[in-house]
Amino acid sequence: MTAFDPEERRHTICVLVDNEPGVLARVIGLFSGRGYNIESLTVAEVDHVRRLSRINIVTTGTAQVIEQIKALLAKLVPVHEVQDLTVEGRAVERELALVKVLGDRERLVQALRIADFMHARLVDSTPGGLVFEMTGRSDDIDAFIELVQPVEISRAGVVAIARGETVLDLRDEEDGGRVRQRGEKQG
Repeated sequence: MTAFDPEERRHTICVLVDNEPGVLARVIGLFSGRGYNIESLTVAEVDHVRRLSRINIVTTGTAQVIEQIKALLAKLVPVHEVQDLTVEGRAVERELALVKVLGDRERLVQALRIADFMHARLVDSTPGGLVFEMTGRSDDIDAFIELVQPVEISRAGVVAIARGETVLDLRDEEDGGRVRQRGEKQG
């Protein structure tokens, strides 16, 4: 795929940022200000000592749009590193969903069978309803939801990590694990 490929693709972009007020708003503003859509967004602190958070963003765009997004993200002051897992090779992606099914006994038994087949876990049950926890690839969760036809869904969004030796981190392994400074290149 060239930089000017008109075909839109789904990309998972990971961003390592300072964990401070307003950072997430700036990242979201970068997308909304240019009319780009965020399909999934997860954020969590990943290094308490260095106060760093990881933002996982799933978005869709042409190669040119994705390159522009990555360049703009890299320019934000609290951003330390930007990684496009889609371009860098295969990644492990998972999503969590809580799915509520209501109905009579027959419907609930059917939902239990589907959940067992699709490896969803029953986390709550009442005489008229069930709540399942499903963790997996987004398309697996979509398939589960389509089969059980729930009345309510809560999805946590995609979390992702590169396979192999690729790391989104400021530690420089070639320099004895020394923490790199913002903007300093690895190696």
